[in-house]
Amino acid sequence: MQEVIIYTDGAATGNPGPGGYGVILVSGPHRKELSKGFKYTTNNRMELSAVIAGLEALKSEGLKVKIVTDSQYVQKAIALGWVFNWEKKGFKDKKNPDLWKKYLALARKHHIQVVWVKGHNGHPENERCDVLAVSAAKQPNLPPDEGYDPTA
Repeated sequence: MQEVIIYTDGAATGNPGPGGYGVILVSGPHRKELSKGFKYTTNNRMELSAVIAGLEALKSEGLKVKIVTDSQYVQKAIALGWVFNWEKKGFKDKKNPDLWKKYLALARKHHIQVVWVKGHNGHPENERCDVLAVSAAKQPNLPPDEGYDPTA
């Protein structure tokens, strides 16, 4: 079974504020970088959006996917199965249900493992994802984060 590694990071200044995500996909000798910024969002939304963008970029189903993130929010929700309990309860009183629903739909097409790495600790791909995320957040004329409701 083919393995793909998805390195991710998200950033938001002001939290909430302008934000972005960075993603590196690695499969064998192939490597692809993705990033996108938004006008007004949160760090956790960008962390999860990075994972979603990585999964959306995969061209086939049934892959062994290792997600490497510095977000304990993302890592624990997935690895400890919290997201499945949230789903059973209709995401009642949970933040980012729009993104978690997208994640679950994509994740169910693959065999997912999620690994946490300490951020800003010299991990080359994590550092690169951070550069991509911060750079994306600083672009002019950023689009809105359509799913973000600051009153939620």
